[in-house]
Amino acid sequence: VSTQSTGEFWRGSMAKRKELDVLAHVEKLREGIETASKKPRPTLQELNLECATTQVVNMGDEEVVQAIEREMLRVAVSVMEGHGYGFQVPVSTAANVMYVKELDRIVLKDKVTERTFASLGTVRKTAIMTRVMELIREVCSKGIHVTKRDLFYTDVKLFKKQTESDDVLEEAAAMLGCTRSSLNVVASEKGQVVGRVRFREAGDLIDCTKMGIGGKSIPPHFDKVTDLEGDAKFVLLVEKEAAFMRLSEDRFYNTYPCIVITGKGQPDVATRMFVKKLKEVLKIPVLALVDSDPYGLKIFSVYMQGSKSMAYDNASLTTPDIKWLGIRPSDLDKYKIPEQCRLDMTAKDIETGKSLLQQDFIKDRPEWCKELELMLRTKQKAEIQALSSYGFQYLTKEYLPRKLREGDWI
Repeated sequence: VSTQSTGEFWRGSMAKRKELDVLAHVEKLREGIETASKKPRPTLQELNLECATTQVVNMGDEEVVQAIEREMLRVAVSVMEGHGYGFQVPVSTAANVMYVKELDRIVLKDKVTERTFASLGTVRKTAIMTRVMELIREVCSKGIHVTKRDLFYTDVKLFKKQTESDDVLEEAAAMLGCTRSSLNVVASEKGQVVGRVRFREAGDLIDCTKMGIGGKSIPPHFDKVTDLEGDAKFVLLVEKEAAFMRLSEDRFYNTYPCIVITGKGQPDVATRMFVKKLKEVLKIPVLALVDSDPYGLKIFSVYMQGSKSMAYDNASLTTPDIKWLGIRPSDLDKYKIPEQCRLDMTAKDIETGKSLLQQDFIKDRPEWCKELELMLRTKQKAEIQALSSYGFQYLTKEYLPRKLREGDWI
């Protein structure tokens, strides 16, 4: 029995030493985050930018109700003074957003558009805004949450398409000066998480190491998530659900203590907020695993710099300094990905890649530019699943361990 116990002890010690060797570079990243957290980035107000910008804040239910009532009171006064019924809505076009290097994210400028009931061009949008504000007030007054789909079906004949009510919802948040999550209108569950993290959701304890292969859906009611804790060394952010399932089934997070997350392509608000919360609370690095194509890089950049359509709310949604782990264009030759597993870039792919190279966010990262230029030069792309040409578990047994051991990220 003593000999067996000694053998188990040494096997455990060797496994622990192997883990430490592989994660040595990750630990350096974590230490850097710990140091950086003591020197917070400047706020938008502290930068005193020449161009005026719009900044929103997180509001409670009562504050949102008061903001809506103030806006509708302003509208009523405008009507009584003979100026008509209308709203001043922040413009969310590309011309009214800008990338701020010091914050490493996109922010919204202060340009607004007058949307009046008296104009044939804007009368319907004005009616939709009024109806959406009425519904938000009802939801926040009751202290409940509804989905975007619920909101749409309250007045199908007015909204006609859900995209119209969704778009006005974003405009309402920007106009009221609050984050989107403050409105208590959420998208259906989309993102998934599995691995070394625990939290409470509306008081119930959730242990993400005990959620089976499918993992736990990231709660859309993010204000209900509390007491987040875990012993993970890093977050592995995965673009595709297929790769997430492979990592989950192989229990990758047990061999290399981590939290695996996927937004299943373009991430929703809840997934972006969850990634940001993990890095801020646990103070661990985030590594991204995306397809080697322009769209993988675009999805990756949304987590970091934010989206133009939600530029007003990017402060609460973006996670700075996520590392690009793979699959990078240079990996195709480095890991000898077979030609039959590589895809030719389409004209649209090439156009998107060239457009990315012109973005300030990309220009500020020379190593990213080199990878993107290599992709455009070879005109080849590849999905994460291309690694399966060496075996279905090559991703978890060879590719990722080697990447972690070498600290091969940019």
